[in-house]
Amino acid sequence: MAFAVSGRRMGAALISVAMAAVLIWFGTGLFPLWPLLWFAPVPVLVFAARSSWRAAGVTAFVAWAAGNLNLWGYYTRTLHVPALAAIEIDVVPALVFALAVLLFRALLRRGAAWTALLAFPAAWVSFEYVVNLNSPHGTAVSLSYSQLNFLPVLQLASITGPWGIGFLLFSFSAALAIGIHLWKTDAKQALRVVGATLGVLAAVLVFGAVRLALPPPPGNLVKVGMAASDLPANRDVAAPGAEADRLLRAYAEQAEALAARGAQVIVLPEHLAELLDAQMGSVDALFQSIADRTQTTIVVGVGHVEPDARHNQARVYAPRAAALSYNKHHLLPPFESKYAPGTSVLTRPEATGRWGVAICKDMDFTRLSREYGQAGAGLMLVPAWDFTVDRVSHGHMAVMRAVESGFGLARAARGGFLTITDNRGRILAETESNSAAFATLIADVPAVHDNTLYLLLGDWFAWVSLAMLALVLARLFMRAGA
Repeated sequence: MAFAVSGRRMGAALISVAMAAVLIWFGTGLFPLWPLLWFAPVPVLVFAARSSWRAAGVTAFVAWAAGNLNLWGYYTRTLHVPALAAIEIDVVPALVFALAVLLFRALLRRGAAWTALLAFPAAWVSFEYVVNLNSPHGTAVSLSYSQLNFLPVLQLASITGPWGIGFLLFSFSAALAIGIHLWKTDAKQALRVVGATLGVLAAVLVFGAVRLALPPPPGNLVKVGMAASDLPANRDVAAPGAEADRLLRAYAEQAEALAARGAQVIVLPEHLAELLDAQMGSVDALFQSIADRTQTTIVVGVGHVEPDARHNQARVYAPRAAALSYNKHHLLPPFESKYAPGTSVLTRPEATGRWGVAICKDMDFTRLSREYGQAGAGLMLVPAWDFTVDRVSHGHMAVMRAVESGFGLARAARGGFLTITDNRGRILAETESNSAAFATLIADVPAVHDNTLYLLLGDWFAWVSLAMLALVLARLFMRAGA
């Protein structure tokens, strides 16, 4: 009999692991299917509520670690992360997930269903926020990016940043698990917990739908043009001298053609060529002449080798104005370790509002984007360079920044997408950079600055989650000591 009971428990654990791991695998990663993550933790949480703490912890850890292996090839082959570091990237979140599940279990089994409902998401969001403060990859660990295509929920970022979306995801799973666990013993409590959570979700969806339905102010459309080439000859950074001159002249021809089609601003990709100081003058003259002749602003990404430092830089050429430069703040290790990080933002006043400039990975960080939002930017111009396979997962992270900080977005990436987005996160136009020898895109975007609550209060919701977690842990320890 004991063997049969043990076998049943082992079978339940394996089923829980398999179900959760599959949902995590396809609900996160490079091409996430957003509905799946809402349900991914449920099998593990239900199992944990009815099992020993050891079985619950191991099941949760294995499920998350297995599901998170969907990024193993990306880390090791694309980003060249050492195997030990890739194991750490997989193991640490799995361990945190297991601890969050154990906290949920401990509270639920002590009859604190409402506290368990809040503790599970609070633990996870607290982890995401602390990692964001210390990681060179910023908010990349956040599960909120899985919901970029769920536009009504995405609007929550304008209030809470990414943290509220992650909290909503895990509180939904926790509520379903509590409902299943309590249904036979306390159906009324189960209905109250599930009903309250669905009520909050409904309020978020109504808010999102209303926000999406509000029309932008008239008279502020900007016609944006972009171009990128993924041809083998253009794939790497062009070396100083003749190679850089050839590539930049080819891009200059594309810029002039886009201006002839009516583009008011043109964004070219990140780090097209490495340029010495001696070569910068001729490059500036080339693009400045096009800007002056066509009355178009042009943003070009280059590497600038100065006497005292190297910078991953965006050069900005506006009609009848001196060239401006912006140095990338957040550099991707180890690929960009030889470059010095920038320290200042760059905005320009225009007839349609204020435009800002950033580069690729800068848009993974909420703080820098908030600086642009606080400066009143209505349109961000972002040269970028992705790794092709991450064109969705990384290329679209910047979309959340647009919602959080209230600006339109024009992001031109080689190895990715040419993307134009409004300040609600709607992709207005997009094409892959390898869709032609020189892929081009031209579209109108409302250059509207929107004063969001997140701009005003910043990461307030992350701090609420941290405080909530601290109170829950204190309550649990006091009960254990009583």
